[in-house]
Amino acid sequence: MSAKRTPAKEASKVTVRQTGSPIRRKSDQRATLVGLGLNRIGRTAVLDDTPAVRGMIAKVAHMVVVVE
Repeated sequence: MSAKRTPAKEASKVTVRQTGSPIRRKSDQRATLVGLGLNRIGRTAVLDDTPAVRGMIAKVAHMVVVVE
């Protein structure tokens, strides 16, 4: 007898756009932008909406905007 599989829940997504430059910022803020998939002003990234990603967005909130 096989176990029934439930369909995977689709993870909600969050879209982030970089609005500020990482020039003259701390290296950990630059690394956070790279971790979010951003490295130039105007770039956007679609990411899974997880607590880790939300924390990264909060860390560089002065350089990014969440597009809903």
